[in-house]
Amino acid sequence: MAARSTETPTATAPPASGINYERLYAYRFRDVDQASRQKVWNELARYIHERLGEPRSVLDPAAGRGEFITAVPADDRWGVDLIRQGDLESAGVKMIIGDIMDVELPREHFDGVFLSNFLEHLPDQDSVGTVLAKLRDAMQPGGRIAIMGPNFRYCAKNYFDCADHTVILSHIGVEEHVYAAGFEVESVAPRFLPFSFRGVLPPSAALTRTYVRTPVLWRLLGKQFLVIGRKPGAPASDS
Repeated sequence: MAARSTETPTATAPPASGINYERLYAYRFRDVDQASRQKVWNELARYIHERLGEPRSVLDPAAGRGEFITAVPADDRWGVDLIRQGDLESAGVKMIIGDIMDVELPREHFDGVFLSNFLEHLPDQDSVGTVLAKLRDAMQPGGRIAIMGPNFRYCAKNYFDCADHTVILSHIGVEEHVYAAGFEVESVAPRFLPFSFRGVLPPSAALTRTYVRTPVLWRLLGKQFLVIGRKPGAPASDS
């Protein structure tokens, strides 16, 4: 699967003397083959798009290098990140550079949101709730949100190996956050992807495609949760 890690380099706003995220992620992913990594994300993006109900308008609130948002087969693709990490606009992505806490998002616009490896970077649990509520307001009634991240229950020994991990989250805590933010909880997979693909399997589109469609493998290797919620209400009519 991935050459090193499924985590996309994303950032939240640091204090003036805080972490230099550009240097941090350059170091963390210094030996990652980006082309191989993208092959894995191409498969993950298609799978997540299906799980979201094949939405036409998708938001990636922590887009990073754009591995997901450039690959997801949606007509309208938006990304947000604190720092620019490439020319995602050339791939047809509408990028907003800024802190997700502060940027303006269109109200009731998106019918799909994918939040990957981000909530654990926030300063506290209240911030998790704030972000989810903001995303809910930007979603259409009936739209779905998929949240993926390291599950502390299964990777406690490695959880804080990442210098920017601050908030402890498990699938149960995220499930509660999703409901508290006004979503209906549709599905919870305590184990989905490995915490890191470092040394697990080679980066391969075929292997990734097989893995995501074989839940028995999740129970063997998975240390990241996948929680899917739905904003209440009927989807807007096409007419």
